[in-house]
Amino acid sequence: MFSSPKTSACSLVLPIILAALVLVHQSNAQLSATFYATTCTNVSAIVTSVIQQALQSDSRIGASLIRLHFHDCFVNGCDASLLLDSTSSILSEKFAAPNVNSARGFDVVDNIKTAVENSCPGVVSCADILALAAEASVSLSGGPSWNVLLGRRDSLTANQAGANTSIPSPFEGLSNITSKFSAVGLNTNDLVALSGAHTFGRAQCRTFSNRLFNFSGTGSPDPTLNTTYLATLQQTCPQGGSGSTLANLDPTTPDSFDNNYFTNLQNNQGLLQSDQELFSTTDAATIAIVNSFSSSQTAFFQSFAQSMINMGNISPLTGSNGEIRADCKKVNGS
Repeated sequence: MFSSPKTSACSLVLPIILAALVLVHQSNAQLSATFYATTCTNVSAIVTSVIQQALQSDSRIGASLIRLHFHDCFVNGCDASLLLDSTSSILSEKFAAPNVNSARGFDVVDNIKTAVENSCPGVVSCADILALAAEASVSLSGGPSWNVLLGRRDSLTANQAGANTSIPSPFEGLSNITSKFSAVGLNTNDLVALSGAHTFGRAQCRTFSNRLFNFSGTGSPDPTLNTTYLATLQQTCPQGGSGSTLANLDPTTPDSFDNNYFTNLQNNQGLLQSDQELFSTTDAATIAIVNSFSSSQTAFFQSFAQSMINMGNISPLTGSNGEIRADCKKVNGS
């Protein structure tokens, strides 16, 4: 029996519509907290265990790991592009200005990947490991827990130029930093909440010494620096001293994830220019948010968890895009 032209037109159109729906679904593919529920049930516990071990000998590793996730997500999305080493065809993001001699914790990421591969080979992406490591680092340090959304895949390339231009700098003004957050779909509340990750960890003198003696060519220190705190920092980072000496980002509780960072800003004790500008920029929308988080740790923790989820949603590779790297440092088959 021959089909009528009408029927055959329908039978042609239907697959086209279905194909279009599949494409739309892939481009809007949602990450899921239960992505590995059947394929790698204990992935979260494995990640937490390796980080707990690392914290025994390195009290700043939690802050270093969350920073890797941040610096990854701001460049081409959360795709583990930051973890790739240089090859003949890849210029590693590790050598971009915000990361060189600064980004650290890559060895711990490799240890997590090895442990996960031993349990669930070929299943969990390096991009998801960074997201899980960030959450575990915060919760192990006294901060909030959240359900990490999973299902990212790993990039096949890196973007060193993008890392040089897209990652916020400690020397930038608030408007520039706000623009960089906006460019990846994050708002002012996300900016203030995520800056609160500077409640733990360290920074090198070279990231804030511009504030200590001759700020912006004035011949004087940054006027928004508390004078007692300034004197302490000048001792830690004398003129002509080593740019790699470390200072606590939070002078009050340097290894605990709490809301003291925001109280520090109110007291003009933000270490980085980019920190203090959240509170000291005249009429900035960020001031009220700093005050809110300073007065309520619960409000900060809730916002921080949501903003981490928002950041983790930046342009992930999903479905059949990218790959699951066997070694986080290199693309498969290289």
